[in-house]
Amino acid sequence: MKNITQNHHRKLHEDLKNRINNTLMKTILIPLTVLSIACFFSAHAQDNTLTQKEESAGWRLLFDGRTTIGWRGFQKSTLPEHGWAVEDGCLKCLGLKGGDIITTMTFTNFELTWEWRLSPNGNSGVKYFVDEKRADPKGKLYSTAIAHEYQMIDDDNYSPPLSVKQKTGSFYEVITPQNAKPNPVGEFNQSRLIVSGNKVEHWLNGKLVVSYQTTSAEVAAGIAASKFKNVPGFADKIPTPILLQDHNTIVWFRNLKLRNLPAQ
Repeated sequence: MKNITQNHHRKLHEDLKNRINNTLMKTILIPLTVLSIACFFSAHAQDNTLTQKEESAGWRLLFDGRTTIGWRGFQKSTLPEHGWAVEDGCLKCLGLKGGDIITTMTFTNFELTWEWRLSPNGNSGVKYFVDEKRADPKGKLYSTAIAHEYQMIDDDNYSPPLSVKQKTGSFYEVITPQNAKPNPVGEFNQSRLIVSGNKVEHWLNGKLVVSYQTTSAEVAAGIAASKFKNVPGFADKIPTPILLQDHNTIVWFRNLKLRNLPAQ
């Protein structure tokens, strides 16, 4: 009789223990599941925002993900009438010959980061050292932005075939990128542009692909061999807006962030 009672008590104890464990697991797992879901959506909701660390480091957003505030057309006081749209958290070039757009602010020494993706056969770029009053040797105002360009293009499929100085990450037409590996067309890339004194760096997906001094012999030789050889002052570093190029193809931009760097 004693053994039966002990077994009965043992069974009751095990049942109670299992109930407690099940209750504890539900108590823990449900919040964790909710937290996991929240983290998933949070991770996908961070585009076009600044972290507290970024804010403390002086970063600013050039695009808020919802509006075109802070942008206007090149040589215009307002945004182009067509050709650009805000779509799914991206500043999208529609490929409709709307024209290039620039920031309403100018910068001298800065670090710029952005993410971008192309449509097939896409072609675009981020230009800097932009002078809206730049004129040719005869004094005629250029109608398009003649400036240094961080090239973004469908390297493998663009027609006509590209020279090495026209590929993604290059200082377009002037300096060839080294070990540049853009993601497949349709996927986002992450780029970085650093202007510090006369030194300029192009980064692509975490790798330095171009580094140059605006006053160097390398740049002078590259310009002399390019279509920019007769552009007055093309090599010069000047205060600049940031320009997004409309090259008649569809391109998406997001997470455009910039911080000023100390004067050199």
